[in-house]
Amino acid sequence: MVEPRSGSGRPRGPSPHGLSAASTSRHLAAGIELIRAGEYFAAHEELEDAWRAAPSAERDFFQGLVHVAVAWYQAGRGRRIGTERQLAKAVRRLTPFAPVHRGLQLEPLLEQLHELRERGSLDLPSPLV
Repeated sequence: MVEPRSGSGRPRGPSPHGLSAASTSRHLAAGIELIRAGEYFAAHEELEDAWRAAPSAERDFFQGLVHVAVAWYQAGRGRRIGTERQLAKAVRRLTPFAPVHRGLQLEPLLEQLHELRERGSLDLPSPLV
């Protein structure tokens, strides 16, 4: 079946992943709670769902939060290079949304990410989300 397209060539209707823009906030809240609970892999899954449902102007914000969750997951597995790469990606994607986006205080989180990148330790404190 061919998906109907708008005049711009983009698919119309629900996202190809079965998510709607209305579900973005729900997935964001669940992802943040999972990060706070130390459930980084599950947080990554929720935040990816938010990213898929998000409008294009916000996709970097959600992808930045995915990188935060993955950085802590990688650190927990002792993977220094993976952690460092994820921290760098998180900083790059989240910085344009600072100081606050969707009620999330990004400046303290970005300060923490910069500090962790400089320190280079895999002993990461809980992320400030």
